[in-house]
Amino acid sequence: MKKILSILTLTVFMSANSYADITKVEMGAGIWMQTPSGSVNYNGGANGFNVMNETQDSSGYIWALVKHPLSTIPNFRVEYVKISSDGTANGSWGSTPIVSSKSTLDIRQIDLIPYYNILDNTFWTTLDLGIDIKVVDLAYKIASASYEYKKTVPLPMAYARVRVEVPRSNLGGEADIKYITDGSSIISDARVKFDYTFRSFLVLQPALEVGYRVQKIRIDESGEDIKTNIDFAGFYTGLMLRF
Repeated sequence: MKKILSILTLTVFMSANSYADITKVEMGAGIWMQTPSGSVNYNGGANGFNVMNETQDSSGYIWALVKHPLSTIPNFRVEYVKISSDGTANGSWGSTPIVSSKSTLDIRQIDLIPYYNILDNTFWTTLDLGIDIKVVDLAYKIASASYEYKKTVPLPMAYARVRVEVPRSNLGGEADIKYITDGSSIISDARVKFDYTFRSFLVLQPALEVGYRVQKIRIDESGEDIKTNIDFAGFYTGLMLRF
């Protein structure tokens, strides 16, 4: 997963250096201070029932985007975040009984987002629409049973982003959402943020961002061993660079 992220980030840099007509390159990194809630259920019923401990955890995130003036070719954004949460498992895993055992849920996510600018700073407003291929790498461990469930799933999701610049200031605000549902399962990832850009630099413009992010994962598929009903929510803050 880290190798994939490195390749994607390198692609952004190479693209910026290869095309003189690129209008914008942005990237950022920070900390998401999220609190998990909900439960994970292995193989239905009381088998491996896990309750998330509602303890705040700090998750690092990074992102980058390339925006160009070619209207027929989509722009591109990439994101990465890792979420970890501890819980308490009870029930059974196969024939092995489990009583109040520590469990761990690790979720690594890469979002690959081709998108189009529907509005491009029109009356200080930007609107992006696209598709997010969210690659989810999930690992669920139960300590006492020494069992682990792993799965990597690519999820196609709808993507929308709205940004508003405050006139005659360095302030901006935006919101974005990624969403998919098939009726029984729902996965959503939404953010609202404000940022301040230091525009005294000619080429490289640093910025600060502060926001709130909510991610909901509801998986209830008959053919899946793992069923989830979990939320991750909390404030995040980070540094940005604009070229």
